Amino acid sequence: MLGILATLALSAAVTFPHGTAVIRTSGPTVRVPVEIAVTPAQQAQGLSGRRALAPGSGMAFLWTSEIRGRFWMKDTSIPLSIAFWSKGGRILRILDMAPCRRDPCKVYDPKVAFRGALEVNRGAFARWGVRPGARVTIRR
Repeated sequence: MLGILATLALSAAVTFPHGTAVIRTSGPTVRVPVEIAVTPAQQAQGLSGRRALAPGSGMAFLWTSEIRGRFWMKDTSIPLSIAFWSKGGRILRILDMAPCRRDPCKVYDPKVAFRGALEVNRGAFARWGVRPGARVTIRR
Protein backbone atom coordinates (compact mmCIF):
# COMPACT_ATOMS: atom_id res chain seq x y z
CA MET A 1 0.00 0.00 0.00
CA LEU A 2 2.82 2.39 0.85
CA GLY A 3 4.40 1.74 -2.57
CA ILE A 4 1.13 2.63 -4.31
CA LEU A 5 0.82 5.86 -2.30
CA ALA A 6 4.43 6.77 -3.08
CA THR A 7 3.83 6.15 -6.79
CA LEU A 8 0.69 8.27 -6.74
CA ALA A 9 2.50 11.08 -4.91
CA LEU A 10 5.38 10.96 -7.39
CA SER A 11 2.97 11.00 -10.35
CA ALA A 12 1.12 13.98 -8.92
CA ALA A 13 4.39 15.84 -8.33
CA VAL A 14 5.62 15.55 -11.93
CA THR A 15 5.01 18.75 -13.86
CA PHE A 16 5.99 19.57 -17.43
CA PRO A 17 7.25 22.78 -19.00
CA HIS A 18 5.43 23.91 -22.15
CA GLY A 19 6.67 24.82 -25.59
CA THR A 20 5.93 24.42 -29.28
CA ALA A 21 7.06 21.73 -31.70
CA VAL A 22 7.58 23.33 -35.11
CA ILE A 23 7.51 20.71 -37.88
CA ARG A 24 8.70 21.72 -41.33
CA THR A 25 7.11 19.49 -43.97
CA SER A 26 7.10 19.61 -47.76
CA GLY A 27 3.78 21.43 -47.35
CA PRO A 28 2.72 23.82 -44.61
CA THR A 29 4.71 24.19 -41.39
CA VAL A 30 2.90 22.54 -38.46
CA ARG A 31 2.97 24.06 -34.97
CA VAL A 32 2.05 21.81 -32.06
CA PRO A 33 1.74 23.04 -28.46
CA VAL A 34 3.63 20.50 -26.34
CA GLU A 35 4.48 19.54 -22.82
CA ILE A 36 8.21 18.80 -22.62
CA ALA A 37 9.69 15.77 -20.83
CA VAL A 38 13.41 16.10 -20.16
CA THR A 39 13.96 14.63 -16.69
CA PRO A 40 13.84 10.89 -16.03
CA ALA A 41 10.71 11.38 -13.87
CA GLN A 42 8.95 13.35 -16.62
CA GLN A 43 9.95 10.81 -19.26
CA ALA A 44 8.80 7.88 -17.11
CA GLN A 45 5.43 9.59 -16.45
CA GLY A 46 4.78 10.77 -20.03
CA LEU A 47 1.09 10.63 -20.86
CA SER A 48 0.34 7.64 -18.62
CA GLY A 49 -2.74 8.03 -16.49
CA ARG A 50 -4.35 10.59 -18.77
CA ARG A 51 -7.71 10.04 -20.40
CA ALA A 52 -7.32 12.53 -23.26
CA LEU A 53 -4.85 14.66 -25.18
CA ALA A 54 -6.17 17.93 -26.60
CA PRO A 55 -6.47 17.85 -30.42
CA GLY A 56 -3.44 19.38 -32.10
CA SER A 57 -1.24 19.06 -28.99
CA GLY A 58 1.42 16.61 -27.87
CA MET A 59 4.29 15.66 -25.60
CA ALA A 60 7.94 16.04 -26.63
CA PHE A 61 10.64 13.84 -25.07
CA LEU A 62 14.14 15.33 -25.31
CA TRP A 63 17.62 13.93 -24.64
CA THR A 64 21.01 15.67 -24.67
CA SER A 65 22.56 12.92 -26.81
CA GLU A 66 21.26 10.28 -29.18
CA ILE A 67 19.84 7.21 -27.50
CA ARG A 68 18.40 3.88 -28.49
CA GLY A 69 15.25 3.37 -26.53
CA ARG A 70 11.77 1.94 -26.63
CA PHE A 71 8.39 3.30 -25.60
CA TRP A 72 5.45 1.50 -24.07
CA MET A 73 1.88 2.48 -23.35
CA LYS A 74 1.45 1.10 -19.81
CA ASP A 75 -1.50 2.88 -18.14
CA THR A 76 -1.99 5.08 -21.21
CA SER A 77 -5.55 5.09 -22.52
CA ILE A 78 -4.98 7.43 -25.50
CA PRO A 79 -4.12 5.94 -28.94
CA LEU A 80 -0.97 7.78 -30.01
CA SER A 81 1.41 8.27 -32.92
CA ILE A 82 5.05 8.93 -32.12
CA ALA A 83 7.75 10.49 -34.30
CA PHE A 84 11.44 9.94 -33.53
CA TRP A 85 14.01 12.46 -34.76
CA SER A 86 17.79 12.75 -35.06
CA LYS A 87 20.21 15.32 -33.62
CA GLY A 88 19.52 17.60 -36.59
CA GLY A 89 15.75 17.33 -36.08
CA ARG A 90 15.05 15.09 -39.08
CA ILE A 91 12.18 12.67 -38.41
CA LEU A 92 13.50 9.15 -38.83
CA ARG A 93 10.47 7.02 -37.99
CA ILE A 94 6.78 7.34 -37.09
CA LEU A 95 4.93 4.59 -35.23
CA ASP A 96 1.32 4.16 -34.11
CA MET A 97 0.83 2.94 -30.55
CA ALA A 98 -2.20 1.31 -28.91
CA PRO A 99 -3.39 1.92 -25.34
CA CYS A 100 -2.41 -0.66 -22.70
CA ARG A 101 -4.07 -0.89 -19.33
CA ARG A 102 -2.29 -3.96 -17.94
CA ASP A 103 0.83 -6.05 -18.50
CA PRO A 104 2.14 -7.36 -20.71
CA CYS A 105 2.19 -4.20 -22.82
CA LYS A 106 3.66 -4.06 -26.30
CA VAL A 107 7.00 -2.27 -26.59
CA TYR A 108 7.50 0.15 -29.50
CA ASP A 109 11.06 0.24 -30.82
CA PRO A 110 11.95 2.64 -33.65
CA LYS A 111 15.10 0.56 -34.31
CA VAL A 112 17.14 3.77 -34.78
CA ALA A 113 19.14 6.05 -32.50
CA PHE A 114 17.18 9.24 -31.80
CA ARG A 115 17.52 12.57 -29.98
CA GLY A 116 13.82 13.32 -29.45
CA ALA A 117 10.33 11.91 -29.77
CA LEU A 118 6.94 13.56 -30.18
CA GLU A 119 3.67 11.90 -29.16
CA VAL A 120 0.38 13.14 -30.62
CA ASN A 121 -3.11 11.71 -31.02
CA ARG A 122 -3.00 8.70 -33.35
CA GLY A 123 -3.27 9.70 -37.00
CA ALA A 124 -2.41 13.39 -36.45
CA PHE A 125 0.94 13.17 -38.28
CA ALA A 126 -0.78 11.64 -41.33
CA ARG A 127 -3.49 14.34 -41.26
CA TRP A 128 -0.84 17.06 -41.05
CA GLY A 129 1.25 15.61 -43.88
CA VAL A 130 4.18 14.84 -41.55
CA ARG A 131 6.37 12.01 -42.80
CA PRO A 132 9.93 10.79 -42.20
CA GLY A 133 12.32 13.44 -43.52
CA ALA A 134 10.34 16.37 -42.06
CA ARG A 135 12.26 18.51 -39.54
CA VAL A 136 11.30 19.18 -35.92
CA THR A 137 12.41 22.09 -33.73
CA ILE A 138 11.25 22.47 -30.12
CA ARG A 139 10.78 26.06 -28.98
CA ARG A 140 10.56 26.63 -25.23
